[in-house]
Parts: sequence; structure tokens; C-alpha cells
Amino acid sequence: MLDQLARFRGEVLDRVAYHRDFARQIDDLRGTIWKLERSQVFRELDDPSWQAFSSGDWRRSLELLEEDRKAIRTEADGNRRQGLEIKRVRVVERPLSPYVQWELHALRMLAEEGFELSVVPAEELSDLEIQGQLPEVVVVGTRVLYEVRYRPDWTPCGARRIKTPDVIRTAASEISRLHRKGEPLLRFFEREVAPLPAPAV
Repeated sequence: MLDQLARFRGEVLDRVAYHRDFARQIDDLRGTIWKLERSQVFRELDDPSWQAFSSGDWRRSLELLEEDRKAIRTEADGNRRQGLEIKRVRVVERPLSPYVQWELHALRMLAEEGFELSVVPAEELSDLEIQGQLPEVVVVGTRVLYEVRYRPDWTPCGARRIKTPDVIRTAASEISRLHRKGEPLLRFFEREVAPLPAPAV
């Protein structure tokens, strides 16, 4: 069903409205947020580490990631107190794109601080990508599903909000199944990412 989200009615939100709505939805949430990342490249223009990476300064990009660790730990502690779990699936194609190599360093830090992340090879999605490549999806408990939207160059520009209960429930179930099927991110990272040289951008 994930590859057919476009056929379900939803409300288009610009980036500011999406972030505002997301914050409101999770404010008192106890439960699980599911996130699926499928694209192999994004433009994270507001992220200093991504900016350093995209300019070719790999060492500085990793230093800037590490500077975020305290904030990530604080967020993880807050989630635990609230009863909120964030579970994320990262789809990867081989060879790893430079962007994915960079992002996996960021995701490793999230995993080290208690976020639940798994990695799924793209070739294992054949039964889910019958209608085309899966979209980027965030499911907030049983409340709302966001199909995250991007410009053609993969700069984020908002989301489409879907509130149909059956769609939310089915999407969460499919992402959950991928999460269980995937490999724990830290194990994947040590084997596939840690030995790599700095990516060429």
C-alpha cells in the first residue's frame, strides 16, 4: 500500500505548516512514530554538517555531527519519559551514495543514543514497489500520516497530511514489518560504512 499513497486524499502542507503540525501531533503522544526513508539523496540546506559534507569537508561534517550528540541524548531522554518511541527504516542501495554514507554517520549517533533504526537493502522491496518507488513517510501513532514532499532536487518542501485511519494503520504495519526485517543500523554501519574512505561529492 505504501507505493499507492498518492491515490488517497490528503491535505498539502508547506514546510512551515508541516513542522508546526508535526510538533502539535507529538506534543502529548504516547506510542510510536514510524519513519521510512527511501531516496538515496536529499538536500539538507539547514544542516551545517550537510553543508560541510556537500562542500567536500568530510572531517568537519563529522565533527559537526558529534556536536549534536548532547541535544540528541536530551531528545531521547525526553521521549522515554513521555512514552514515545521513534522507529526508523533506512533503505539503502549499493554502492552507497555519498549522501547515504554521510547520513548513516548521523543515524549511527541516533542509534547509539537509543533511537531504533534498521537498514533494508532496496532489492528487498520488490513486493512493495509494484507501482513505483516508495515515498518518504512519517506515521505519528494512529493520528496522522505524512507523505513528505520534495522539490525535484530533493530539497524538502512540506508534506501531504493523510488522516484516514485505515491508511495510517496499514502504512504503520508495513513499515513495522520492514523494520523487523531489516538489519540493526549499528551492525550494518560497522560492516559496510565504517571502513569506507571519505565520499567524493
